[in-house]
Amino acid sequence: MISSVRGRVLAVGLSSAVVEVGGVGLQLSCAPGTLAGLRAGEEATLAASLVVREDSLTLYGFATPDERDCFELAQTASGVGPKVAQAMLAVLGPDDLRTAIATEDTKTLTRVPGIGQKGAQRIILELKDRIGPPVGTAASPAAAPPVDAWRAQVLEGLVGLGWSAREADKAVGAVADQAGPEPDVAALLRAALRTLSRS
Repeated sequence: MISSVRGRVLAVGLSSAVVEVGGVGLQLSCAPGTLAGLRAGEEATLAASLVVREDSLTLYGFATPDERDCFELAQTASGVGPKVAQAMLAVLGPDDLRTAIATEDTKTLTRVPGIGQKGAQRIILELKDRIGPPVGTAASPAAAPPVDAWRAQVLEGLVGLGWSAREADKAVGAVADQAGPEPDVAALLRAALRTLSRS
């Protein structure tokens, strides 16, 4: 099992990054918040999780081992696959996810695209005794991406989480005034998701 990847970043896309390890470029599917901290040409270390399917091998990358561990644990709940698990962490983060499950906050969980009321209740029931309490560890602050880059990353993140391009574009426009000179892609993605959940 691959648990981490360290090497030079060859490329950063809208939903994935390529990291060179031992002369081999590994593509890792990452949430926008993780991608925001990567720069092509620089060294990076990502926690990783390999998801094996009959027709594919997909490597997921995370800023911290805690995110990876939550991603893997979330998939043990019925009906939660890697895409939904990644969306849970993109929208909530590890500690917010733990808090929502510990307090049986279905409203917070249903903010994640792909999770309805019944799904949220099932996740709480199946994970409450295993996910543990919030640990209070924040991810290391990522360097801010260029102003133009955050729009593309948030848009791609929303589309990847199941929203239509039109809905995603509207949500990006709604949060543009929150971007500031050094946009926080993860925060903007969460704000855009809140906008979509209200509409």
